[in-house]
Amino acid sequence: MQMYLEKFNTMDSHNEKLGFCDFFMIAIFVVFAIHSCPTVYGESGAEKFLNVVEQVEDHLPYSSSSEGTDEVDLEDDTWQMVQKKGNQFVIDDQPFYINGFNTYWLMVFAADQSTKGKVSELFQQASSAGLTVCRTWAFNDGQYRALQKSPSVYDEEVFKALDFVVSEARKYKIRLILSLINNWDAYGGKSQYVKWGKAAGLNLTSDDDFFSHPTLKSYYKAHVKAMLNRVNTLNNITYKNDPTIFAWELMNEPRCTSDPTGDILQNWIQEMAVYVKSIDPKHLLEIGLEGFYGPSTPNKVQFNPNTYAQQVGTDFIRNHQALGVDFASVHIYADSWISQSISDVHLQFTKSWVEAHIDDAEKYLGMPVVFAEFGVSTKDPGYNSSFRDTLISTVYKSLLESTKKGGSGGGSLLWQLFPEGTDYMDDGYAIVLSKSPSTTKIVSLQSTRLALFNSRCSWKCHWGCKKKNSLEKISNHDEL
Repeated sequence: MQMYLEKFNTMDSHNEKLGFCDFFMIAIFVVFAIHSCPTVYGESGAEKFLNVVEQVEDHLPYSSSSEGTDEVDLEDDTWQMVQKKGNQFVIDDQPFYINGFNTYWLMVFAADQSTKGKVSELFQQASSAGLTVCRTWAFNDGQYRALQKSPSVYDEEVFKALDFVVSEARKYKIRLILSLINNWDAYGGKSQYVKWGKAAGLNLTSDDDFFSHPTLKSYYKAHVKAMLNRVNTLNNITYKNDPTIFAWELMNEPRCTSDPTGDILQNWIQEMAVYVKSIDPKHLLEIGLEGFYGPSTPNKVQFNPNTYAQQVGTDFIRNHQALGVDFASVHIYADSWISQSISDVHLQFTKSWVEAHIDDAEKYLGMPVVFAEFGVSTKDPGYNSSFRDTLISTVYKSLLESTKKGGSGGGSLLWQLFPEGTDYMDDGYAIVLSKSPSTTKIVSLQSTRLALFNSRCSWKCHWGCKKKNSLEKISNHDEL
């Protein structure tokens, strides 16, 4: 096999294309090299498989078309609920490592006929790049186009817009992480709940009262109940039964700065995680944390980006040990946390931040970890697209190393993906795939790697794939 690969690697990629027969021969060598199927949780077989894939990956395709997932699927799996088994995500007991993205404003765009088409356009482009999970807001409290106009009072037209987002995601075989409230003021957040409480005559002194006041907690629980029990008006599927939803997120980036001990936030997480699971035990649940280490692990605070990070009331390991939490979440913003000016320090921090959290998820939590937001702003001093590509590659490479070993690195979600014509929403982090060919190539290659790894054909080592021509379809695209 090694001799064949050496010969293969010397081909002039500008003069000779990889044909299906060549690819098929490589597939045969891969099978004989492994000897037997890699077990889902074993290291050697999976590692050998991906090592071989890496040796030939320069000739694997990525799709820049907009024809949807049917053109790039390795197998037409039935649409089933994502579950967790040990430190991995699984679908029908097969591994499911994810490559995904964020686009937070989908519901608001879907609520307006003039922008509704952008939702479908985004999913189509993401699907063509092999992306499988999108994280978006399932809240908009008391703001423009509010979903929740006041506690438990909803705008049905906006809820129908969220129905559309969920049904369109399913159409393009993209699963959703739905976040239930914001820590920040955008789209209402915990401050809007406090405003509602004050309007009802409550004696509230801080936005952090959201985490402890019984009435405000009852407002949040009512929203959770309404969301999970929502029946989609387009397909008649109740949200809590819809496998399109990958997971629920308790809150986007929760912080409780008034209590650096972390006790108040920990109690809130525990209470709300149990409450969500009491209504919907089927779906996965995560908190929405940024990943800062807190008082329970003083030996870990060295990994934090700054000293302030350990004083915001969050505690990565302790928080994720709460009953009902299924996987860990981490965000990565070196340009916000360390310094705005671009430097190699950002890359060094990103690598150590990713590796530390994967290690903790394996050693202390026994669950997958998803790097649910990461990116770099075009507004940063010294920014260039090459640095962005390097940052993305740094995250992807660390995750692939975990994937090889069947580890806890469950995947990552870019912040954030936009379709063309939505520049006015750009916070500096937007990636438009059609305008970013080098970034698209990196994203698509990671998707291809993970799709190969997740493929049932790879695990079961049999020739009876539902799509017998799947490899042929792959080889018909241009080389990377």
